[in-house]
Amino acid sequence: MSRLFCLLTLFAATLSSIRGQEPAAIDPNTLPVKIQSELSGPPLDDSKTDPNVPHGEFIGGTITNSIIYPGTENNFQVYVPAQYDPAKPACLLVKLDGLGNSEGTVLDNLIAKKEVPVLIGVGISPGTIFKDPPGTPNRHALRFNRSYEFDSLNDHFPDYVLKELLPAVQKLKTRDGRAIVISADGNDHAATGASTGGIGSFTLAWRRPDQFTRVYDVIGTFVSMRGGHEYPALIRKTDPKPIRIFLEDGSADAWNPLFGSWYEANLNMESALSFAGYDVAHAWGTHGHDGKPGAVIFPDVMRWLWRDYPAPVKAGVSKNTTLQEILVRGEGWNRIPHDFQSAAGLAADDKGEVYLSDAPAATIYRLGSDDQPNIFLDKGPTVVGEAFGPDGTLYGVVPGEKKIVAIDRQGATRPLTEGIAGHGIVVTHDGTLYVSEPGEHSEMPSQIWQIKPDGSKKVIDQGLSSASGIAFATDGTLFFAAESTTKWIYSYLVQPDGTVTDKQPFFWLHMTDIPNDSGAEDLAVDTHENLYVATRMGIQVCDQQGRVRAILPLPNPCGPIRSLCFGGEHFDILYVTDGIQVFRRKLLVPGYAPWAPLVAYPSKGGA
Repeated sequence: MSRLFCLLTLFAATLSSIRGQEPAAIDPNTLPVKIQSELSGPPLDDSKTDPNVPHGEFIGGTITNSIIYPGTENNFQVYVPAQYDPAKPACLLVKLDGLGNSEGTVLDNLIAKKEVPVLIGVGISPGTIFKDPPGTPNRHALRFNRSYEFDSLNDHFPDYVLKELLPAVQKLKTRDGRAIVISADGNDHAATGASTGGIGSFTLAWRRPDQFTRVYDVIGTFVSMRGGHEYPALIRKTDPKPIRIFLEDGSADAWNPLFGSWYEANLNMESALSFAGYDVAHAWGTHGHDGKPGAVIFPDVMRWLWRDYPAPVKAGVSKNTTLQEILVRGEGWNRIPHDFQSAAGLAADDKGEVYLSDAPAATIYRLGSDDQPNIFLDKGPTVVGEAFGPDGTLYGVVPGEKKIVAIDRQGATRPLTEGIAGHGIVVTHDGTLYVSEPGEHSEMPSQIWQIKPDGSKKVIDQGLSSASGIAFATDGTLFFAAESTTKWIYSYLVQPDGTVTDKQPFFWLHMTDIPNDSGAEDLAVDTHENLYVATRMGIQVCDQQGRVRAILPLPNPCGPIRSLCFGGEHFDILYVTDGIQVFRRKLLVPGYAPWAPLVAYPSKGGA
């Protein structure tokens, strides 16, 4: 009897015993062909205690002083294998909803057989806020945090694991005095969980692929509870991340139809992950919302997740046509080796050299051909937005002084106009400036200004909410303005005199969970008329129809993207900053400089 046949037979028997029916045949072809040779069925004793293998121990604790989840109590459990040597930092498995003896037994057996590396297991129970102090019998719970912590798509839970849970774990010692030392390498980290814990385990990797690269998701709740139904769309659009994932669910899984079908949601996840080139496998049964079938194949899935360790998990190649259109295969982000206080205002001159402002330092830097930052202007105005004109003049927005300044190639500065606390700025081929002014507070409408080369100005639009980045289409017929506090970028028709009409909330952006806005800060356009938007989620790339077709996240950990521009000798290098770090990435499609001559690109209307 083959080990794979054992897996399928045991899986079928478990499903039928749960449902009270005769065992249903499971087609081995429901498991991807690519994993059949690797996904060997677990011996019947894999989940049973073996007296001939060393046994690990469990220790644990409670977190009661969380900053991320104030007032909660979260219990955690730690499995330490007998083979663990603190001189060699261990791999990590985080399990949501707690870790118990059953997982410890499996890990004992797999570690002893060297089928997984020596790893420390950490189980985390969701937080609860109690009315009564610890030690009170039958304590009354005021708030249960499970869905809030595990189902949410934001950074709170990943931050909690990395900044609060794991530091608490590494303060513990085993009974024989061994300190807990966990590897800092994300390739050494895995996560797992069931139901709400399943989506939470995926979120750990999705939000922090630098820290979690292997995921086993069981009956995950990728449904409309706290936004989990959005994951398939984000996966299809986002530049692939280095994550390996195994999905398990049953065809009768719809715990609450109000939120959708768990099973259909997991099918959508598998489809999206396959489309995006991820190393993904699955096991579909016929059961309902039950974690026991997933527990049956837990040993085998662990083998699959760790099958070629220590080889790193690598990002795949997506079938997304926009990613294929703009990205150079094998070319990732390269970090400029310098940290800034508050980098902003990325802009490129006619040579493709990129300038940026660091307002707290009152300094403007120029990135040379070697990408080393050199001071262009020191102790100058506190510029936060920049744009070059066709004659090489650098224009800067100085909102603190409500000024727009002009800076020549030698760094000589003169005021161009006053009375505008600007944010975004762009200069056209004829030297006309356009500036967005967000308003001094959230209830004050934004304004869009047109400023002639002689400094004369007029308002050409008003009423946007927190107007930020602005840009033009390559042929000058359309003008775009972003709102940082919404999901919209507005499109306008440009009239012969440069004013704008026919305003429409046209480009639709993805928004983060917390804070609930796009955070759109800056815009750029490439020569294929793709619009690049600096957002909290990464660079969102929109097509001519106003749809986000690609998302380019920066390497973790990074903050929201504040500014971007195209630069380099051929304007085919995208530069971006999160305010502290600056990154560059070579693209297949060059960018368009708004001060350059107009260029027509074929319309893709109706596509």
